[in-house]
Amino acid sequence: MVSGLPLVLLAVSMSAQSSSVDFEMMTWPEVKAAIQHGKTTALVYNGGTEQRGPQNVNGGHTLMGHATVLAIATKLGNAIAAPVLPFSVNNANAELPGTIGLTGPIFASVNEQVAEQLIKNGFRNIVLMGDHGGGQKELDEVARKLSEKYSTQGVRIVYCDQVYSKANGDFDKYLAEKRYPLSSHAGIPDTSEMMYLGGDKGWVRKELIAGAVGDPMRKPGEPRDTSVKRINNGISGDGRRSNAELGKRIFDLKVDYAVNQIRQLLDSGRSSGAGQR
Repeated sequence: MVSGLPLVLLAVSMSAQSSSVDFEMMTWPEVKAAIQHGKTTALVYNGGTEQRGPQNVNGGHTLMGHATVLAIATKLGNAIAAPVLPFSVNNANAELPGTIGLTGPIFASVNEQVAEQLIKNGFRNIVLMGDHGGGQKELDEVARKLSEKYSTQGVRIVYCDQVYSKANGDFDKYLAEKRYPLSSHAGIPDTSEMMYLGGDKGWVRKELIAGAVGDPMRKPGEPRDTSVKRINNGISGDGRRSNAELGKRIFDLKVDYAVNQIRQLLDSGRSSGAGQR
């Protein structure tokens, strides 16, 4: 099981996967043969380019997305991972340069065209997913729109939301139960997963983790403490206790939740994952 491998074996496993499930690492005869032999599901995973605090590289969403979608495709057994899209619904900010975003309509149009191109290539099932909060609504809308358009042709387009919403939500609950400090963007979840997947690849500036404290987070409904100075470094909360073991936990949740939901959606013929969070 890919998502359960020790860290030392992960890189070898990912490399072995590429030749059989990574669209951009395959030749066209290999893609054609794979489709003919039952790999008729294409996974469209959206990453993102945005600042992730001083300690994490800007391409984190895309880097994590590539590892995640390869693991999902491998575990499904009948899927191929399309190239991960590196932009999400977001907007640049000169104070924290590192973000390259798209508007919602452009993001939706790109995903719509990519999905239709994959259908032309011969795939019968298209799964839309995203690693960033911005764009989730658009992915759901695109899946519904294309499902209506192609349903009579026996082609399914589904939106898998649990790889983002449920996985992150359940991981946050785990952190709270274990009394980890509150954090979100560029905090413990992001930094830990990037340490697990790319801690030896330069994804994280490890020497900066000890100071990975940003703008204080509040519990839902809790008023802001005006006596506490705001910190504008891209980190939300306290990410100092990030570690690769926690990163493995969130990575495994993403993969397992996605695989289970995709199987349910395709087995049941539903056109969208919305409402199953």
